[in-house]
Amino acid sequence: MGLIIFLRHGQARNNTERVLAGRSPGIPLTETGVKQANDIGMFLKSFNISHIYTSPIERAKNTAEIVGKYTQVTPTVDERLYELEMGRFSGMAYDELFAKHGNVFLKFYQGDPTIEENGVETFHQVKRRVLDIVDHTKDAHSGKNVLLVTHMDPIKAMISNVLSLNARSLFELIIANASLTVFREEEGKLSLSAINAMNSERYTQGPF
Repeated sequence: MGLIIFLRHGQARNNTERVLAGRSPGIPLTETGVKQANDIGMFLKSFNISHIYTSPIERAKNTAEIVGKYTQVTPTVDERLYELEMGRFSGMAYDELFAKHGNVFLKFYQGDPTIEENGVETFHQVKRRVLDIVDHTKDAHSGKNVLLVTHMDPIKAMISNVLSLNARSLFELIIANASLTVFREEEGKLSLSAINAMNSERYTQGPF
């Protein structure tokens, strides 16, 4: 029996500015995000993490490096944990995006043609690569507790594989910055143990 733990990166500048960053470089953690990463790193000390895999994106990689200092594990970069490819939407403010294209976040989970037409990675594609690294983790680190540091939609993709959530439910589900989503592996099967687990004082704060 082991745990596969997803960690969303700490707060980054794109979160506070409400901009779709996608895979754009040069978007670091905010001061709040650094504190969140340190807090969740302290929280994870007791989890006996054996391996850490991280998205190559700066905000996730920095979060993983901070956490690694607490767990004494050096993170390994894995592109299967990448943020979405946002295509033509990359760098757009939420308000501008919604004004031009409607609720693209909901359309993303619905598989609406608008997504592919604008060069955005589909939810099905995200799910496929996330399941691939989870399968790798189950095979390579069976019985161990492994941490995967990534972004909101890869985490939602994994949740949707365990729970039968419709598009509206996926849209309304918020994965908070620097929060844990925990899956328990037993006899090759995964069950969801926790969503948005974090330092207790943060439960009264907002999602970012």
